Amino acid sequence: MSIALRTVQLANFTRIKALSIPENRFYQVFAPLSNNPTAPAFQASLPCKIGKTGSSQSKMSQIPGLKLNDGNEIPMLGYGCGTARYKANPNAPLDQETVKTIVLGINSGYYHLDGAEVYGNEPELGQAIKESGLPREKFYITTKISGIKVQDTKQAFELSLKKLGLDYVDQYLIHAPFFAKGPEDLQAKWADMEAIHASGKAKTIGVSNFLKPDLEAVLKTAKVVPAINQIEYHPYLQHDGLVEFHNKHGIATSAYAPLTAVVKAKPGPLDGTYEKLAKKYGVTPGEIALRWVLDQGIVVLTTSSNEQRLKGFLKVSQFKLTSEEVEEISKIGKQKNFRGFWQDKFAADDWS
Repeated sequence: MSIALRTVQLANFTRIKALSIPENRFYQVFAPLSNNPTAPAFQASLPCKIGKTGSSQSKMSQIPGLKLNDGNEIPMLGYGCGTARYKANPNAPLDQETVKTIVLGINSGYYHLDGAEVYGNEPELGQAIKESGLPREKFYITTKISGIKVQDTKQAFELSLKKLGLDYVDQYLIHAPFFAKGPEDLQAKWADMEAIHASGKAKTIGVSNFLKPDLEAVLKTAKVVPAINQIEYHPYLQHDGLVEFHNKHGIATSAYAPLTAVVKAKPGPLDGTYEKLAKKYGVTPGEIALRWVLDQGIVVLTTSSNEQRLKGFLKVSQFKLTSEEVEEISKIGKQKNFRGFWQDKFAADDWS
């Protein structure tokens, strides 16, 4: 739950149909033309212009982009640098295995790279970008300030830039609201983020792991509306109206841990549904899990050190679930509650 407000119940929201775009949503979904004859085809209005020569380019160029409320565009499929390669001691020598893994992701066609201060591997992320040999503008780079400790925002940001070896990041997020003792702390931190945004060194600013009360506190004083909220999101944790709140206020949603229902939370009520749909579309259950997120207009982050698996995930640009299938997964998913992260901050039966 949110700081000092974790027991507040979220209001009842009307469930949004898959792929519906509310009139007051301040960002646009751009989706590729489906290559699957069984799925409704729809043409990309503006394909994401991030790519590389070779087979990966044709795959990655089909990944849709999401135009945010600040006018910037984010690729809707990204590579997460945290879970598999978290480094407990950020001052330890450069981990070449982590560098190698991130380069593998880049070479597999992922140029949207999601990092964070608390992952401890910003130097490795920066080194991987250098070793890729690609120009900076090919990448969409995210990093985050810690959300569990009080620190000077500007100093933390400048240190992240130094570790990454970059002059700017495409997206800078507050990793979590748990550092705050009250709404005023969230508002002050957001004012710091707005100053960084104004400097031009962070093209987009947003938050992560914020719930409705946290966002409401920020919005009361914000001059710049958060562009995105990165949250754990999968069928077993749909957050009871949070995505609808995002849509109402023009805040995009980004999903980490989208494969939870086919990995950590297995077995579960969706196992049969995933298998059925995977057989229908000729893909894996994991690719169905990713497509379910994308078909709701939500950015999805995934990771792996397996090259074939990473390239397989790019198949999500080649098919589309029907709205009925998206709804089926959503409905069945609500039969189980599973949270893979921040478990110490929430009760076991908390669905927020």
